[in-house]
Amino acid sequence: MSKVKTDIDLRESIRRAVSLIGGFESVITTGDTVTIKPNLNTADPYPASSDPAFIEALGREILDAGADKIRIIDSSMLRLKTREVAKEVGLDVVAESLDADLIFLDEHPWEDVTIERGKKLKRVSIGKPVLEGDKLVLAPCIKTHFIARFTGSMKLFVGWMRIRDRVRLHMRHLEEKVVDLASFFKPDLIVMDARRVFVTGGPASGHIEEPNLIMASKDMVAIDVEGVKILQSYNAENKLKCDVWEVPQISHAVKIGLGAMSDKDIQVVEG
Repeated sequence: MSKVKTDIDLRESIRRAVSLIGGFESVITTGDTVTIKPNLNTADPYPASSDPAFIEALGREILDAGADKIRIIDSSMLRLKTREVAKEVGLDVVAESLDADLIFLDEHPWEDVTIERGKKLKRVSIGKPVLEGDKLVLAPCIKTHFIARFTGSMKLFVGWMRIRDRVRLHMRHLEEKVVDLASFFKPDLIVMDARRVFVTGGPASGHIEEPNLIMASKDMVAIDVEGVKILQSYNAENKLKCDVWEVPQISHAVKIGLGAMSDKDIQVVEG
């Protein structure tokens, strides 16, 4: 996986991060329909939700790599209309500029699926549109979360499950269920926006630090491990006061064999 310091040119920073792990051409095939998964949990400003400029820059790189179509898909938290959240943060304008389909799962049917590797979560209803498309690119923020300890790439998929089911998700074994859910999906690329992060609170507000980093990987566990290490480096008052491999999301991912199993499995290329 890669880790790069950002500069004024956001597209160049994203391109540099992805080039260090093989480039967009190693993921995108000419004519692909590419689904981008942002963070639209609420309309609170970045890093609570995705920075629209980041999604636009990522989308431009995907199109330049030969993709025929982009779909941006998500749903917001309970009691919020995703269409309104997208408009408030400016993602509707981004989608229009990319000629992308902006799909709000709360306006579409849900489909029950079985999670083969799930231990605490065996079946779940997910938005039907996410089962379509050729390639999947995740665009997570990295931040602390007052219940789940942190939000990274694995937790991003909570936005793709049926909204009413999220209440039960939070009742017991949230961190393990987050990972079980993530195991259903196979992202082709993850580009993590770690320019600004919450190191306390989260997911909607908290103390902000500015690592000014963008990371790229094809392994959700590896990139979440490195993201958590960034949060831990600030020695803030949060729920990450342990070895990164003992953080429940990470340890459960190791248990079900989702990705990297230890630091030995992660090679970080900096640029």
